[in-house]
Amino acid sequence: MRLQAVLFDLDGTLLDTAGDMGAAANHVIDSLSLPLLSKAILQSTCSDGAYALLRAGIPPTLIEQHGIEVLRKQMLDFYRANLCYHTRPYQGVPSLLNWLTQADIPWGVVTNKPAMLTEPLLAMLPLFAGCGITVSADTLAYKKPHPAPLLYAAEQLSVAPAHCVYIGDHRRDIEAGHAAGMTTIAAEWGYISPEEDPTQWQAHYHLSSATALEQWLKASLKSETLKD
Repeated sequence: MRLQAVLFDLDGTLLDTAGDMGAAANHVIDSLSLPLLSKAILQSTCSDGAYALLRAGIPPTLIEQHGIEVLRKQMLDFYRANLCYHTRPYQGVPSLLNWLTQADIPWGVVTNKPAMLTEPLLAMLPLFAGCGITVSADTLAYKKPHPAPLLYAAEQLSVAPAHCVYIGDHRRDIEAGHAAGMTTIAAEWGYISPEEDPTQWQAHYHLSSATALEQWLKASLKSETLKD
């Protein structure tokens, strides 16, 4: 099947958001007079979201005392007010997205980030002007690793799933892509913890940079099939 659309995870794939998400988590952690999370912990935990970041820095007894939902709200309120101070696209991403747009290849974002954060963040960054569809954690009743968000994105782009590529930096991205019948690519430049071995995710392809991804996509356009 020929390449007709490209779908991306967001955090750890297109954008390095660990600085701003980490600042929000550390804001809550600091309010409890606890040691702040290190950059290494933030980088390896960011893809798992607010709950994981908070649990990485707050002991279970304090989480039970204050309530995880209360702490999460405090974190997300701070994050929403400080969405894009440190967030940057990964090297090669602006060129990649510009090429897709100029080549008239539909592309979109499928993320487990809630819409109240996804939509304003993307609106702040001109490189997302060509984005054809954004599916957030709460767009549908299901989120990744369920295939529904990917299938919905493909439907909105009027492209059959078999003609889509999905790129992400987490095991659940690859699981969702497989379940949706898409070609999957592991973004090995993202938030992969030292304990994870992405070669075990069974992605169709593994790439080390957004620049390598752009080259792969260009080569795929000349091929009759997406998968070997």
